[in-house]
Amino acid sequence: MKVFLQSIVAQLLLNPYVFLRGYQAIPAKKSWRIPYALLFVIELSVYLTGFFFRKALPDDIMIPILQYCGAWYIFLLYSTMALLAVELLRLSNRKYAWYPRWIVLHWKEVKLALFFVITAGVGGLLAYGNYTVTHPVVTHVDVTLPKGTGRLDSLTIVMMSDLHIGEVIGKEMVQKYVALSNGQSPDMVVLVGDIMDYESRHAEQARIEEDLQQLQAPLGVYAVYGNHEYRANRRAKKRWLQKTGATLLVDSAVSIAHSFYLVGRDDRVNKKRAPLHALMKGIDTGKPVIVLDHQPLSFAEMSMNNVALGLCGHTHNGQLWPYPLLMKLIYECPYGYHRRGPTRFYVSSGIGVAGPPYRIGTVSELVVLHIRFTG
Repeated sequence: MKVFLQSIVAQLLLNPYVFLRGYQAIPAKKSWRIPYALLFVIELSVYLTGFFFRKALPDDIMIPILQYCGAWYIFLLYSTMALLAVELLRLSNRKYAWYPRWIVLHWKEVKLALFFVITAGVGGLLAYGNYTVTHPVVTHVDVTLPKGTGRLDSLTIVMMSDLHIGEVIGKEMVQKYVALSNGQSPDMVVLVGDIMDYESRHAEQARIEEDLQQLQAPLGVYAVYGNHEYRANRRAKKRWLQKTGATLLVDSAVSIAHSFYLVGRDDRVNKKRAPLHALMKGIDTGKPVIVLDHQPLSFAEMSMNNVALGLCGHTHNGQLWPYPLLMKLIYECPYGYHRRGPTRFYVSSGIGVAGPPYRIGTVSELVVLHIRFTG
């Protein structure tokens, strides 16, 4: 996972703005301004070191750089939003002069107070965002599906998407995910894409496949590709996924307990992936069909093919506010339960993270689907 390119905007635009406003707020003394400036110089130096030497640096140096620069990126993002809110208040005061007189008379002190309030507030937000990642929630969803000619009356499925195993999500977190899943006593577990992040070596070196082998589900563990499975070390990722004990469904379908079909689609990154109607040839349509498709962009196709339930991930629900608002403009349903025609959908916000280990305004979730089959 290399987050440097995505954070270059922050380095070029947000960094100077936050530095300038902070520099104006603190006392005009060397004892304040030199350490303050040094903090930004050190961060930029660390960033440039990671950017230019990312292929040469060992993991035990590169991972802390990623963590540090990722945290700084989030800090800049929310500091900028807070500062822009202050700018709006200042502009409105110029027009309407609504500031109390004591603020005008003590503007230097007010600016310094705002400096500490914003710094502490954003720092607290970072701590909360990291806690949200390291303490995933369990989301219970009740779903009613047509029984058709199947035998089962009910089914419990644990759904995990977007684990992003790599530099950030390592062995300890995966063990937590496995324990959380086993605690739900599921009949079946599905891993809906982006199981790995960019590189496979982190999972291989930590032998994380041994942890995923501990997932308990009498009807089996199934996995599909996400877009990240196509990023770097593609063949090595496939070999590793086959060691986890999960059945890898890549444009293929299986019959489960003579009661329903589970169809696993290749990720849409593969432009040659099979259309859904081709995957459903030979399927007994008298039984419900559940489709795993990482990216939630095939709702119409699933509905047209009378799929009973579609399970997706990918969006992270934006991961960091205000990106969830943007997700609503991009996807028909970026998160949660949705229905279109005869098909029900659930789009998970994911249990892991992409990039820095922070979630603000979203949750890391393990989804438990309580399915009831009715005649």
